[in-house]
Amino acid sequence: MPHLELRPVSVRCPATIGTVSVRGASTRMSYDEYRARETEAPQKHEYLRGDVFAMAGGTPEHARLQSRLAIELGRLLEGRPCEPFSSDLRVRVLETDLSTYPDLTMVCGKLETAPDDADAVVNPVVIVEVLSDSSEAYDRGEKFAHYRHIPALREYLLVSPRTRRLEVFRRTGGRSWEYPARRCVSSRWISRSKWTRSTARSWRRAEQSPCGWTR
Repeated sequence: MPHLELRPVSVRCPATIGTVSVRGASTRMSYDEYRARETEAPQKHEYLRGDVFAMAGGTPEHARLQSRLAIELGRLLEGRPCEPFSSDLRVRVLETDLSTYPDLTMVCGKLETAPDDADAVVNPVVIVEVLSDSSEAYDRGEKFAHYRHIPALREYLLVSPRTRRLEVFRRTGGRSWEYPARRCVSSRWISRSKWTRSTARSWRRAEQSPCGWTR
């Protein structure tokens, strides 16, 4: 099977992060007010330095793939000191004052929560975002810039239902990240990572085969 062979490159996190540019109108409130609102609100919200943004719901395709990924990751982690969490888990980036809900999060060892929010985790090891047309630019750019300020984070995975592309960003040390720039997932690439193999199985079970994968 043909595959794209590119050398990984390292990227460095910018020193500062601007405001979220892809969200609509925001509501201003304190973080205590935000936490209280999230307890009762039927819809999730993202918090950034006092601005609160409603998070859009996903498509059935988005929800299906997200569910498959959670199942596969759970199977992969059986017997290991790591645990997957759904998009109901709030993740807090203390350095940039962001609180949000990734599509899928993996934590290894003890859950560590924010000093100002007992319901928000600060030590995810892996974060997964399933891309959509409305969120892709934000997930690739500014949101990833926030995530890179999480000391425990080791991998960031972007999954695109539209282009059937999987992209894994790996921390190589400090603020440097390795990006294996692949347009799709080949059998050779899948063999390098149990997590990526598991993700490929999710594609097959969702009846979408990346890069010509056959069942």
